[in-house]
Amino acid sequence: MASPLVSKVTFEHHHDGFGLGYDRPRLSWQFIASEHTLPNWTQTSYELEAAWHSPIQQTEVFAVESDESTLVPWPTVSLTSRARAAVRVRVRGRGNDENGATLETSSDWSPAAIVEAGLLARDDWSATFIAADAPSPTNASDEAEPRPLRFRKEFNIDAATLPTGSRARLYITGLGVLKAYVNDNRTSDEEMAPGWTGYQYRLNYRVHDVTDLLRAGATNVIMVEVAEGWYAGRIGFDGGTRFNYGKDLGVLAQLEITPQDGSVPWRMSSDTTWSVKHSPIRSSSIYNGEVYNAKVEDRSEWDKSIQGTDKQSSWGATRELPWPQGELVAPDAAPVRVTKVVDAVSVFRSKSGKIIVDFGQNLVGKVQVQEIDLPRDREVTLKHAEVMENDELGIRPLRLAKATDTIISAGEPLHQWSPQFTFHGFRYLQVEGLTDPNSNSSLPAKENFKALVMHTDMKRRGEFTCSDEMVNQLHQNIRWSMDGNFLSIPTDCPQRDERLGWTGDIQVFSPTANFLYDTTGMLKDWLLDLKAEQTKEGMDYIPPFVIPSIPTPNWPHMAAAIWDDVVVLTPYDLYQSSGDQAILESHFESMRGWLDQGVMRDSTDGLWDPMHWQLGDWLDPRAPADDAAGGVTDDVLVADSYLVHVTTVFADVCRVLGKADEHAQYAQQAAQLKAAFQNKYITPAGNLMSNSQTGIGLALRFGLYRNDRELETARNHLDKLVRRAEFHIATGFAGTPAILGALTSVGRSQLAYRMLLEKTNPSWLYPITMGATTVWERWDSMLPDGKINPGSMTSFNHYALGAVADWLHGTLGGISAVPNSGWRRIQVRPVPGGSITNASVSFDGPHGVVKCEWRLEGTKFTMKLEVPPNSWAEVTLPSEPEQATDEGNSSGRVVGSGTHQFTCDFDPGEWPPQPLGPPHKQGVES
Repeated sequence: MASPLVSKVTFEHHHDGFGLGYDRPRLSWQFIASEHTLPNWTQTSYELEAAWHSPIQQTEVFAVESDESTLVPWPTVSLTSRARAAVRVRVRGRGNDENGATLETSSDWSPAAIVEAGLLARDDWSATFIAADAPSPTNASDEAEPRPLRFRKEFNIDAATLPTGSRARLYITGLGVLKAYVNDNRTSDEEMAPGWTGYQYRLNYRVHDVTDLLRAGATNVIMVEVAEGWYAGRIGFDGGTRFNYGKDLGVLAQLEITPQDGSVPWRMSSDTTWSVKHSPIRSSSIYNGEVYNAKVEDRSEWDKSIQGTDKQSSWGATRELPWPQGELVAPDAAPVRVTKVVDAVSVFRSKSGKIIVDFGQNLVGKVQVQEIDLPRDREVTLKHAEVMENDELGIRPLRLAKATDTIISAGEPLHQWSPQFTFHGFRYLQVEGLTDPNSNSSLPAKENFKALVMHTDMKRRGEFTCSDEMVNQLHQNIRWSMDGNFLSIPTDCPQRDERLGWTGDIQVFSPTANFLYDTTGMLKDWLLDLKAEQTKEGMDYIPPFVIPSIPTPNWPHMAAAIWDDVVVLTPYDLYQSSGDQAILESHFESMRGWLDQGVMRDSTDGLWDPMHWQLGDWLDPRAPADDAAGGVTDDVLVADSYLVHVTTVFADVCRVLGKADEHAQYAQQAAQLKAAFQNKYITPAGNLMSNSQTGIGLALRFGLYRNDRELETARNHLDKLVRRAEFHIATGFAGTPAILGALTSVGRSQLAYRMLLEKTNPSWLYPITMGATTVWERWDSMLPDGKINPGSMTSFNHYALGAVADWLHGTLGGISAVPNSGWRRIQVRPVPGGSITNASVSFDGPHGVVKCEWRLEGTKFTMKLEVPPNSWAEVTLPSEPEQATDEGNSSGRVVGSGTHQFTCDFDPGEWPPQPLGPPHKQGVES
């Protein structure tokens, strides 16, 4: 028997440690158990080895007595710009042998992880931002799209400058979105670089390893192509606005070659010696798509070794731009990448004869056409949409977005063509011009089309399956919707003229997101823009509805529950999934500012001003198609329930951070608000003023009832509401994350399962019966007759209603983190029910993989649980009552690492539950 294996060290929440923006990054590692690992193994100490590659060659080893394995302090001197080291760890610990005796063990060294710092100070940059010398549009309302530009520089490298063992790095960013090439080779696989940030606060830069792309003793060519992207492009609904951050497309590039000894690097930087010209891409915008004119492409411009017509006369001068106001930062978040390729499943003609390609999956990315060989001047258009309606491409939900890519043929073959600086949300593609327009019979082969799936390349963490294939499809749809809407920022939808970082959507979805993927780096970066917007002058600690902030017509600057509560709840969710208190500390003042200054309060009780408009239970299925806020649950009650919850959460933040005075202050305030809520909305008998699934669900979720008598009333009312609704969902953004957990918490888990498994509209499974492969914005984005919902705001890829996956993971699957433990302590409490007979759920968390598999045969329940080393699980079997503890809920059974088997007898109860309605609906004759 032995110690577990130890994973590579990771650095802060950075995606790979290359181009790191920290001088003292905290370190983490996971444990990988094997059949030989001692059970109940816990770490007692660790050794860290740092082998420096630069600035000097040396190796240091540091021994630390500690059981911590996540975010431990950097042990040695601070990193300097460009510094590079290999870091590895080995651990000591103890576990139990087969006789229960305690044994001490040591692990092997982990694989070495390379850390390399980026440019950590402004003085490290010699490059300047450059733009075309030609004038740019000056009228912010001008609809003329800035044409993409190519910036170019030739440079010579002699053999002495690029000796064996040296390394070459390209530090690069842009005003717009860009791709860089050295000698006609892409320097990175990143898409939509450098991503979307609030440019007035932060501008990402990236570091590319270009060592193998350079040619010693020869002329080299660097080319950087830049398009408008989010920087200068039209963004927003109702026509949007252009030039939200600036008018000039620009680039900042610094190429450095560092000798093996770490001495002063050779450097070539962007400046006015570079040249510029318009790209063959005539236009490229996020909403409208891209137009590429192959007739004016000249490959000799990309690489000096390519023979061709070097049209130097067509290149113009560049000018220097002022350094941006925002800070240049190396982001923690991984780049946007093409993460998978989806083949077309069929090609057919629409009712009107249009050629339609079906990829079988609603996704986000772009189409790659494998071969284009057409007569000169022939135009091929590719129009994207999520659904078909009336046997034609369903483009109405796109609103003003054209979502169309166009290729103008040069009469020469194009191989694997795809647009460069846009993305689309689509399943279906309408193709025109690729085949002979005079032929009604010819269809292009489906093999000629591939969909390149794009999203921020986060590490996958959570997996879930169960015995019900439709529930599995629901979970898969939720993951696909998260993929499509985590593209640089967490967006609301990926296809129409919006694609904005709505705060309410991510607030309700973040617990699910944090389980499915390691979102910490990406959301941590996004929250920095949120904090900057919220705390800037004149905002009164009220964040905009969308981050990064852009003009949103008819959405004035105003305080709103649920959406603005993201300030407190999403950092707290990140802390719960990562254990990183620094995230809470970073946002502490903005959290407090929101509660103290942002909330529009009633002066008599401290709850929300009842005359202040709220979004409420947004997209309640009973709300009118043109009034998403017009649900049946009182909007102020929804806001007030959230206010009690958010204040309670902030009190816990104060406790976690050791701020005793603030903890006492806000805990008392939460108690006062809770009492005010009870007096305002709950009668002595336990009747809630807004007697709806959402109202009762939130009151149960946030613990707002006074006593068992009121809980019994709530239980009975919710039971009746669900049965009277014939198990249809009746919640929107606010109530959806709460409803199934609320039912489970009051012993009505069979009603929760019956609601989960309902297949008619509105329900989670109804879209699947309609062929959905992603989560819809509305419960009925498509009506049963195949028509698109008449509401102008209709998306077929919107993750918010997929927040139900948190219940799938924690209740159906049965695992969640004990609060404030960062997954070092795991809460295991599966609640089987319905017609589901087995489930498997796993989470690749900060300490390693936890996995729970259970099966119910008749009334015999069996469960296999795998707990990672250096962790513990609090296990409650379905047959046991849940008992409250200070840090979680547990039966008192705590098990250490290893594989554990459990059995018990369990009867989930009545199945299927019966609806409550008129006798004729019960099968009783009148």
